[in-house]
Parts: sequence; C-alpha cells; structure tokens
Amino acid sequence: MTQLAVTPKKIPISVMVVIYTITGKNLKVLLIERSDRAGFWQSVTGSIEEQDADLIATAKRELLEETGFDIENNPAFKLTNWELNNTYEIYAHWRYRYAANITHNVEHVFGLELPSELAPILAPDEHVAYKWLDWRKAATQCFSWTNTEAIRVLGARYGLNH
Repeated sequence: MTQLAVTPKKIPISVMVVIYTITGKNLKVLLIERSDRAGFWQSVTGSIEEQDADLIATAKRELLEETGFDIENNPAFKLTNWELNNTYEIYAHWRYRYAANITHNVEHVFGLELPSELAPILAPDEHVAYKWLDWRKAATQCFSWTNTEAIRVLGARYGLNH
C-alpha cells in the first residue's frame, strides 16, 4: 500500500523582504513575478517554518530560496528588521495551505539593501521573472497592499517624496 506524503500546514506568520539599492536619490526596488499567478509582482515573502530559529532566519532562508542571495556569506548585503508588521486576510485561493480555522496572517517587514542591481537566481516553482524599478513605480506594480505600503515606507526612510 502506498502512503501519501502529508504536506504540513503553513504557519500564519510570515516575512516580507523589500530588496533595494540606493545611489544618491536613485532608489530602486526588485520585484519578482509569481509563477502561480501571472502578473502578480511582489517582494520576497514566506512563512516561518518549524526549523527557523526566528524571523531573521526565515528572512534569510526565503531570500536564499527565492533569489539566491546568500546573506550569511556576503557582508555587502544589509538585512534589517523594520519592526513593522501587518495583519491581513489570507486570499481565499491560498487558504487551503493553512489549518481550517486560519483566515489571517501576520507579516513582518524587512529590508535588504544591495550594493547594486544584482540579478537574482529565481526558484522557478515560485517565480518566473524579475525587474528592478524606481521605488515609486515598484509601489504601483505590487498586487499586495502591504507590499505597496512597505515600499512607500522605504521611500520615506530615505526622505523621498511619493
């Protein structure tokens, strides 16, 4: 008799990492397009997993999985916890990934400053394309309101106007 593998349910705590580079007043943000939803552009996101020690470990793991950016071995990469979080309703088409009574997720926002516009190595089962955009344009391209707000917060951190 064949046993089916059971996929563990996702924990409704996640990270979003806004990847950016800045030179003077030129602030650019990296967006990646979801493989399961054409036209859905976003920053790196992912749920905490049981093996993750904390949210920073989750952010580092997701960055490596989704972009190939290895925080541990590149001192030029600056990962910061923005100490912001958002609670939002999980889209109906993604609720099957969670336990039956879970309807909301708490997302913790991080930033990753890169020294230049580097090309990510995308995980093809998660993302199919990437683009570097001016932060204002990037904010208008995200499907998620929390991602839009995080990019606007990034602009404000650098004293830039919307």
